[in-house]
Amino acid sequence: MKKRTFLKSAAVAAIALSAFGASSLGAAAQEVTLRMHQFLPAQANVPTGVLIPWAEKIGKDSGGRIKVEVFSGMALGGTPPQLMDQARDGVVDIVWTLPGYTPGRFPRVEVFELPFMMTNAEATSRAYWDLFKSDMEAQEFQGIKILATWVHGPGVIHAKGEGVRKLEDMQGKKLRGPTRVINNLLAETGAEPIGMPVPAIPEALSKGVIDATVIPWEVTPSLKIAELVDTHTEFSGDHALYTAAFVLAMNQAKYDSLPDDLKKVIDDNTGADFSAHAGMTQASFDAPGRKIAEGTDNEIVVLDEAEVARWKEVGEKVRDNWFTEMEAKGIDGEALYAKAQELIASYTK
Repeated sequence: MKKRTFLKSAAVAAIALSAFGASSLGAAAQEVTLRMHQFLPAQANVPTGVLIPWAEKIGKDSGGRIKVEVFSGMALGGTPPQLMDQARDGVVDIVWTLPGYTPGRFPRVEVFELPFMMTNAEATSRAYWDLFKSDMEAQEFQGIKILATWVHGPGVIHAKGEGVRKLEDMQGKKLRGPTRVINNLLAETGAEPIGMPVPAIPEALSKGVIDATVIPWEVTPSLKIAELVDTHTEFSGDHALYTAAFVLAMNQAKYDSLPDDLKKVIDDNTGADFSAHAGMTQASFDAPGRKIAEGTDNEIVVLDEAEVARWKEVGEKVRDNWFTEMEAKGIDGEALYAKAQELIASYTK
């Protein structure tokens, strides 16, 4: 009798333990680690000011059920132009990159990189998100879940020697540019554009591969640009010479595999407001970057309104050529440009 009672109790305990174990495994299955890959050094402003805080907030808002691991400086291998495919193919879960690093694949994004398009990073990032949702998401980003879209602050020319004080000074200069459209602008000014990702700039400057580069102020400290050039050229007026367009992108299948409550955590921390926040935050680091240059013997050149008007004429040629290129792809570039301009204006304060 005692033996039967013991066996019965053991069976009940086994069933209870089994149920507990299954429940625990189910809970564990709900916990997710997402690997984010990006190209800047870990100490740069975008990782420290935007990406890592975002990863931490995702962890907090999910009650620790999502862990986002941020891998900087291409630590997981590959090159910056391969980041978008790493996200699409599931090599990593999330990437931060420029669609323009893969020329021709995301032509509609280029509208925001056209000369003198941008007013400020916050307004332009909001406009970029709106246009992404209406005219880019279904057309160009199948298989990738775009979490945010943003741009950096005004592009600046950083050059060795006397640098750039007028349009003619661009003639023959070997000048690094980030994307196809911006390189087209540099070529139209008479420069010799050399496309390369941001991490390659310091070595290219130090070895004389390039004479100058265009990048915003915010990234100059992490690359020690002020130590490698002599002049920095800014443009007066309400519109920047150029900006570059970024995306925070996630593997679509990975996103789809999340339970609804964890999808909501991702959704609540991405989209229009986060895009605007990211653009504004990135641009907020421009002033500290400029201050470092002010503390050197370098010269900061600010082109006046009359000189900028000459550059805008060149910019119009680049824009018109882009319209023609888009028409050949079956895209109404003029309509896209007008829509982007209207959206930027609506958000510019």
